[in-house]
Amino acid sequence: MRFPLFFLAILCWMMPALARVQLGIDRFFSEGYTEQLKGKRVALVVNHTSVDASLKKTEELFNEHAGSYQLVALFTPEHGLEGSHYAEEHIAHKKALDNIPVYSLHGEVRRPTAEMLKGIDCIIYDLQDIGVRSYTYASTLFYIMEEAAKHNILVLVLDRPNPIGGQIIDGPMLEEKFRSFIGYLNIPYCHGMTIGELARYFNAEYHVNCRLTVVSMQGWKRAMTFEETGLAWIPTSPNIPEPDTPLFYATTGILGSLCVVNTGVGFTLPYKIVGAPWIDAKRLSTRLNQQKIPGVHFVPYHFRPFYGSLKGQDCHGIKIVITDRSRFRPLTIQYMLIGMIKALYPKIFKEKMHNLNPQARDLFCKANGNEKMWEWLQQEDYVAWKFIGYQLKERQAFAVRRQPYLLYN
Repeated sequence: MRFPLFFLAILCWMMPALARVQLGIDRFFSEGYTEQLKGKRVALVVNHTSVDASLKKTEELFNEHAGSYQLVALFTPEHGLEGSHYAEEHIAHKKALDNIPVYSLHGEVRRPTAEMLKGIDCIIYDLQDIGVRSYTYASTLFYIMEEAAKHNILVLVLDRPNPIGGQIIDGPMLEEKFRSFIGYLNIPYCHGMTIGELARYFNAEYHVNCRLTVVSMQGWKRAMTFEETGLAWIPTSPNIPEPDTPLFYATTGILGSLCVVNTGVGFTLPYKIVGAPWIDAKRLSTRLNQQKIPGVHFVPYHFRPFYGSLKGQDCHGIKIVITDRSRFRPLTIQYMLIGMIKALYPKIFKEKMHNLNPQARDLFCKANGNEKMWEWLQQEDYVAWKFIGYQLKERQAFAVRRQPYLLYN
């Protein structure tokens, strides 16, 4: 075992040099930001993704540098401190090994209470987001900012890359009626902003007036894929295993919530495939490719889910292949998939919609941010292009409105 351990040690030593991007957590300790913490009682918002470029845990780094400040609490988001809990699973509070309280913000409460915040001077947020409005790590930050503002607590956000990149703006906006934990800001489903930029946007546009500091990255460019950063990808949750999975999550996640087909969750390719026992794989792939959507090709695919939706059943459908990431638009493809499946299999689609429970309907509306798409899904035979073109002007206006809050070119 000596040689593998030796090479692992060498790899960990080399990783900061291999990384082209310095994370907020790296700059925090290398550039003297700890001076801001002198005499303060500090809480961290962390989970398993909270590591520096050499894969050292954020909690460990803050413990090592403690002295002028005191680390007094941890807050954790959906999926828990280790990232092992499933989506929507409630997580209880506990204590870390060093007897620091670990408060779950995905259990009995989703906002830190006044009791949890008592005596805290600064909250430091360091989580890897995936760049999609419905992913709850961002909502956890926004809730913390609102509660921190009430108690005059400083919030420091250690910025990280948007794995989808900083240029894709796609999908509908969020109506106030459907504001929720899976969508808290009126921004497109894919917004093309980092978590630090979103914090700046939220603080100003929603008049939160939180004492906010964002520690920006160095070397990150808006056109970068996550692979181009040189950083190691830590799966942000059980079904986001690879650095390109966030892009596919944005491409099939809403379709999956309709429970009409399996989108790879329960198989080895979450969000990258779409299938069901009643689909003709060749027919579906041919019809989709005839639409000539830029940046994507659909190939016939056959699979059998290990668990979850359609477990153990032979499914036939398509695998999504990205041919040009710069032209790939996930929501455009998602809505084409929904529209095409509905058009090719209207009776089955209608039956599946009829059997959906109210919670699934509510989830679909909250994820999309509106009720209009649900109405079209029920009433119209062909919905794809209606969905794709919906709120185009609003997206264009958002692209202008976000400019003052961007930190990177």
